[in-house]
Amino acid sequence: MKVKPKRVVRSPAQSIETLEIKGEFIRLDALLKFSGTAATGGEAKELILEGLITVNGETCTQRGKKIRPGDRVVYRQTVLKVVLSETPGS
Repeated sequence: MKVKPKRVVRSPAQSIETLEIKGEFIRLDALLKFSGTAATGGEAKELILEGLITVNGETCTQRGKKIRPGDRVVYRQTVLKVVLSETPGS
């Protein structure tokens, strides 16, 4: 599953990254790692288990939570917006 991060700065207080995924979902820990929010899978696990990540406005402590196109994941002032890749074959 490929993830293509794109960063768009909306304001100094918040940044939004649009992450394109192929397929119907990506696991939350993998999303954090591929977006660069966490440097490693272990760091992603810690962020999740400490309750520092919200998915669609609710705190999520499930590493394997399936994140689907349309979902919004937030860590501190960064919003990760997940969309389905429209580019075939990439």
